[in-house]
Amino acid sequence: MKWLSRFPELNVRTYVVVDGKPGVYFFSLEAANPAAVWFARRFFMLPYYRAQMSCRPAQDWIEYRSQRRADPVVQFAGRYRPIGMPYFAQPGTLEHWLTARYSLYTTAPDKGTFRGEIHHARWPLQRAEAHIETNTMTAPLGIKLPDQAPLLHFARRLEVVTWLLNKIR
Repeated sequence: MKWLSRFPELNVRTYVVVDGKPGVYFFSLEAANPAAVWFARRFFMLPYYRAQMSCRPAQDWIEYRSQRRADPVVQFAGRYRPIGMPYFAQPGTLEHWLTARYSLYTTAPDKGTFRGEIHHARWPLQRAEAHIETNTMTAPLGIKLPDQAPLLHFARRLEVVTWLLNKIR
């Protein structure tokens, strides 16, 4: 079922620790695959949105575009590329803290807080550079992005397995 698990996706997230267990909490996720959006909303209570998306190579760059179908103001346009050789983040580094996450957290009104366990290998990271033309992904959330340059990493691909959610609160 590659069509259900391989598609362009873009997310706005934060990093959390709940009961001593690090994970990610998604504010929004954009995907071009309507079946994946429905499935993730229904079974994982994740804030997925259908988007018109493209991801294509352009010389040695990757051009990436996303526009939310229900709210076209929410969009991203830019290009990025890896620079440098692949490496694995070392424990104690920011890169390790950001990528060694094996849980996702979500909440649902009147239902509580849930955790889903995640399994993946270590991220094969590369330093990256990007040119961002448009980024209004955080506007509906009321989050203003900082003026400083973002920390960028690239990973060509990583297989991830997610288990069903368990209520934790």
